[in-house]
Amino acid sequence: MTALDLSALRRAPKVLLHDHLDGGLRPETVLELARDCGYDGLPADTAPALATWFREAADSGSLERYLETFAHTVAVMQTPTGLERVARECAEDLADDGVVYAEVRFAPEQHLEEGLTLDQVVEQVLLGFRAGESAAETRGQRVRVGVLLTAMRHAARSREIAELAVRFRDRGVVGFDIAGAEAGNPPSRHLDAFEYMRNNNAHFTIHAGEAFGLPSIHEAIAFCGTDRLGHGVRITDDITIGDDGVPVLGSLANYVRDKRIPLELCPSSNVQTGAVDVLENHPFGLLAQLRFRVTVNTDNRLMSDTTMSREMLRLVETFGYGWTDLERYTINAMKSAFIPFDQRLQLIDEVIKPGFAVLVG
Repeated sequence: MTALDLSALRRAPKVLLHDHLDGGLRPETVLELARDCGYDGLPADTAPALATWFREAADSGSLERYLETFAHTVAVMQTPTGLERVARECAEDLADDGVVYAEVRFAPEQHLEEGLTLDQVVEQVLLGFRAGESAAETRGQRVRVGVLLTAMRHAARSREIAELAVRFRDRGVVGFDIAGAEAGNPPSRHLDAFEYMRNNNAHFTIHAGEAFGLPSIHEAIAFCGTDRLGHGVRITDDITIGDDGVPVLGSLANYVRDKRIPLELCPSSNVQTGAVDVLENHPFGLLAQLRFRVTVNTDNRLMSDTTMSREMLRLVETFGYGWTDLERYTINAMKSAFIPFDQRLQLIDEVIKPGFAVLVG
């Protein structure tokens, strides 16, 4: 059996469902794009210093403060070349880390300051991802990137973004999402968008249960009909540990588990935003033990200074997981992806299982 270290983890085939495009830029790219577009608001002028600033600023323990860091990355993603480059480099970086399938999300409405239309924004991002996939292929790597179009939950464009997602779903967009500060912005405010997605047989996920508790999760499921839960860590608010040490699930937790609703858990990010105090207390361990459909994700690779391999290593070091566990979480993610069943099954049978078999020996 291959030793379970970072080098080996990079060789393992991985599936990523929750990753923000504007949260994964290379620091040097942020600097270069800022110079190109005349943005002078960056807090540092070297790539190492900028990387450190993003990580430290995101370590505040507050979701609202965490979200403020995105002002700088979004500012340099307002031109066709900037959007294309960021998407291309994202695909290449994921391939370098052994990710074979990823769903990367971004909010088109945040990239209109230089006069681009919503359609043009999506077109440039898709162009970048295809270029990144091709570049990876020339290096003997395999990665497929699907796009999730995100609407900001504090804004009023969710129906428009849902229509955009459906319009581009045969060109690389695989679903829809809402994101932003949960408190005061319940998902039920966007029912029109979710109804539109359901009426068009289209997939969507909802950020819920990260900084806000069970009401957010309940609304996302009962009112909005979400396919997956973005984060969903607060589902543990509906799980109690009895005097005998046995977990007791409430009705909502039971429903989430029974319906196999995927949880897009992001360990490092959940600690940074204060959803969890320390990684040792992250509910991943409990939820995995109780056989919820848990998945491992990065959320924002720049802000968390992380990769999928590093996230998996942190779980291994914290909870003692082995290759078999990591394979299960990877298959969980692939089963939960927003691409057709036959394509999911093909990746599981022809890429993921054989890839882990080599590592397990």
